[in-house]
Amino acid sequence: MIGAGWAGCAAAVELAGRGVHVTLLESARTLGGRARRVELDGHTLDNGQHILLGAYRATLKLLRKVGADHKQTLLTVPLQMRYAPGAGGMDFIAPRLPAPFHLLGALLRATGLAREDKLSLARFSTTARWMGWSFDTDCTVTELLHRFEQTARLTQLMWRPLCLAALNTPPERASANVFLAVLRDSLGAGRAASDMLVPKADLSALLPELAADYVRQHGGAVHAGASATTLLPQSSGGWRVQATGAALAAHWEQHFDAVVLACGAPHAATLLDAIDGATGKATEPTATTTLAARLRAFHYEAITTVYLQYGSSITLNVPFLALIDQPDNGHWGQFVFDRGQLDARQAGMLAVVISASGTAAAQGQLALAAAVATQLADVLRRPELAQPQWSRVITEKRATFACAPALDRPANVTGLPGLLLAGDYTAGDYPATLEGAVRSGVAAATEFLKHKK
Repeated sequence: MIGAGWAGCAAAVELAGRGVHVTLLESARTLGGRARRVELDGHTLDNGQHILLGAYRATLKLLRKVGADHKQTLLTVPLQMRYAPGAGGMDFIAPRLPAPFHLLGALLRATGLAREDKLSLARFSTTARWMGWSFDTDCTVTELLHRFEQTARLTQLMWRPLCLAALNTPPERASANVFLAVLRDSLGAGRAASDMLVPKADLSALLPELAADYVRQHGGAVHAGASATTLLPQSSGGWRVQATGAALAAHWEQHFDAVVLACGAPHAATLLDAIDGATGKATEPTATTTLAARLRAFHYEAITTVYLQYGSSITLNVPFLALIDQPDNGHWGQFVFDRGQLDARQAGMLAVVISASGTAAAQGQLALAAAVATQLADVLRRPELAQPQWSRVITEKRATFACAPALDRPANVTGLPGLLLAGDYTAGDYPATLEGAVRSGVAAATEFLKHKK
């Protein structure tokens, strides 16, 4: 298993639980891939603030399997899109009623929306259900909203922020079918599926470290700080993997019956490129080089999280709020989370998320942190928020693939015996989310077990 992000961890647990001896290699010292813990200036933070949905069945099943305590590690709140009072937004929160009455109740009680906005939302839900939550021919989310005659205000306050949060791609270039798939499994499913789940534990502790313990308990090995450098097919079958890292022997290499490439698409492409070169097939395109080219063809979107530390008395009235981003006014933030309500040790810390953040990140860390602090002070009408005691900006430049319409995404099966792909970029209904990664990891493991002799 090459890569201990959430896809690699899911595949490793699935295989280890079925009696397969698993060796898990992760180039970073901290497990979790792009959803991991980081240590900065004595603060334990996440590489990016995440939120899950009750619809994430594969992720929740995996958490239970590795022994995570759902109530201790995730804060569960009903579906909501809440803005600061008086900030020109809305207040939309689903009551705990059976579906679809929870959405009807949220719509009837919502403030900040005109009658035409509410009718627009009701029309969207009804039409999407009738269509089976998909188009025969994919289009952009912007086109989807135009076809469903969504109002400008509802688009600004509901659909655009949901699209950015779920797909990390602006609506004007995001896939309508992927967006509809997420809505189908949340808004279009049972009430609990629409719940929002906010991690209270850091992301590495939430799953990857428990997954590593599970693999070890089932006879496997986990090597952090170990980077796979070479992947070669063997004439006798299976694969030879070479890796380097402080935790490994100087010339570490092992033979495996099968390999799951659960690293990022660029690293996977590099390993695939080397296969033909080592076997003398580099003079003309092959299935391996074609697959590598497909993996290199992805475009990426960044996600930025701005952490702001204030005095311990600073708190929000709810765990998180939506923000209206207006870059022309220096308002970049889209959601703000009260970390103190998730972990008492982080009292007074606010985390502001900016999806599809390439332009925002280009402002520079100091300027962006100052702009976000000013935005909070203005929107929340709390001048003291303009001067945090401490701030840090974390930008994951390749946080997700750009989720464009009709995107070419490879299957888990590579066509090479015993070599599989796992990652949130592989073919599937979901965008590059934790659930997408877990589903891909489980699918790769299932494919291996299907062909195991």
